[in-house]
Amino acid sequence: MYKIIDGKNTAAEIKREIASEVLKIKQSGGKIPHLAAILVGNDGSSETYVANKVKDCYEVGFKSTLLRYDASINEDFLLEKISELNSDNDIDAFIVQLPLPKHINEHKVIEAIDAKKDADGFHPENLGKMMIGLPCFLPATPSGIIDLLKRYDIQTKGKNCVIVGRSNIVGRPLSVLMSQKGIDATVTLTHSLTKNLNEITFEADILIAALGSPHFVKADMVKEGAVVIDVGTTRISSSETKSGYKLVGDVDFENVAPKCSYITPVPGGVGPMTRVALLKNTLLATNK
Repeated sequence: MYKIIDGKNTAAEIKREIASEVLKIKQSGGKIPHLAAILVGNDGSSETYVANKVKDCYEVGFKSTLLRYDASINEDFLLEKISELNSDNDIDAFIVQLPLPKHINEHKVIEAIDAKKDADGFHPENLGKMMIGLPCFLPATPSGIIDLLKRYDIQTKGKNCVIVGRSNIVGRPLSVLMSQKGIDATVTLTHSLTKNLNEITFEADILIAALGSPHFVKADMVKEGAVVIDVGTTRISSSETKSGYKLVGDVDFENVAPKCSYITPVPGGVGPMTRVALLKNTLLATNK
């Protein structure tokens, strides 16, 4: 029988630990951590994510600032706002919510963020330090996945880890973290052009799906006893919910789960851990 890796409960546990740290900071008269976010446009998934981030900050005792701008703003305007946050001594860390409108260069925006305030862990300086194992702000989703594996005491040493998806946000940085000393997995990073993908995923002790394609991973791609981490979150229309949509993952949960030893659900798996990783990075930035 498979076990659910409950990201919601694990994130709540970590938030309690962070809240305890913040209480100590308050009692000693230290600076209260302050996390800001820039939201451009009104993408539904981004709206939900940022609203939850604000709620998370409130729950742990952080200060939170949300700057909202219309999708029509130009790149120079956004870069100016980032510069203002970089120089604001009260703000310890911030994110620019992705995706951005097509007329704004995401790489230029990410590079404009002060690496010392990079809550998402996307800045090239942080990614470079991560690559060689130096202290840095880790990318939020990969960091959250590592936390889940550790807290569920899932063995990674010498295990065959297959990651499906090579994005700069999840797949690539996660492949580095999973192979680092202390985690010690043997990692295969696959993508849409990988040949014999089903055969490769079937060999995985730990299979991580991060490609944003609903129900892409089927039961015949997963071996008995595998640990499956589903990073995907795609909104699809649904007559079963009040909102008219529901979130589904990259894994065909209903048919894959019976083959697994552990599996993350969607929602309630990796998502809450991504948000809690932002809090961890902000606390780290405050203490620097």
